Amino acid sequence: MVAGLAVVVAGVGGFHRAVPNFPGRVGSLVESFLPWVGVVVVLLLVVALVRRSGVALVALLLPVAVWVQGFGGLLLPGGEGGARELVVVQHNVSDENPDPAGTARALVAAGGDLVALEELVVPALAVYEDVLGADYPYHAVHGTVGLWSKYPIAEDQLVDIKPRAIEEGWSRGLRAVVQTPYGDVAAYVAHLPSVRLGVGGLASSLRDESAQELGELVRGEKVRAVILMGDLNSTVDDRGIAPLTSQLNVAERGFAFSFPAAFPVARIDQVLARSGTVAHIRTLPATGSDHLPVAARVTLDPLQPSGRPAP
Repeated sequence: MVAGLAVVVAGVGGFHRAVPNFPGRVGSLVESFLPWVGVVVVLLLVVALVRRSGVALVALLLPVAVWVQGFGGLLLPGGEGGARELVVVQHNVSDENPDPAGTARALVAAGGDLVALEELVVPALAVYEDVLGADYPYHAVHGTVGLWSKYPIAEDQLVDIKPRAIEEGWSRGLRAVVQTPYGDVAAYVAHLPSVRLGVGGLASSLRDESAQELGELVRGEKVRAVILMGDLNSTVDDRGIAPLTSQLNVAERGFAFSFPAAFPVARIDQVLARSGTVAHIRTLPATGSDHLPVAARVTLDPLQPSGRPAP
């Protein structure tokens, strides 16, 4: 029994893309909690030890190997910062945050070069602008998302990632060109539609459509280096945001489960990059939001004298 379950768990962990997404987007649901396969393995290990089953213990080596291959690297130390590095802070501050000033001060204390925020609403927006302004003299806000930067923002604009079924007035995406010491960076801030889990499964079609729209924008981006920050309402393993993860690098170190803040079980607040490496991502202390902030170190690829990425 335990040996058979071990093989099944290994199959799900190693071949999760083969899990069908219909009905109910069950494949995406499994992928949303894929790191927790490790907990299942531990429980099976306890049962195998209690039963003193040598066969089960041997069988458990398979899911252990699959988990270590997929997630073991995230446990390794992040190492020291290097050249051409930007520290990026990402936070869904919540439109019901009772302490926007305290939240803003906590984000300043993280020492990021860029700060991306979602669920910015009046009158809290003015508070964020006031508190963040002293340390981040450049900022752009479009709709309910914003970017604060220590470096000049050469241009900024609203980007349309609204699914067709959502009414006008929904505005959750922006693009800005930040003039960093390492060259221009196209910084995207996005808040993809929420997903819901019900009797019919995972309702994620709106999020998936928005991810597709955003993926097309990133694919057509002319600036070499891209950093995407946002509440994507998805883990990086979820096939629903494959239009993004297929062309952007995800974090190499750190789990950084960010939601819900009271008992985080998944990282849905993401930092992704093109022509750069997201070396490490971590959570920051809780604020007045239902999300935890995350901070990531992004190392931009070096340039050749021609201005192109080095091989």
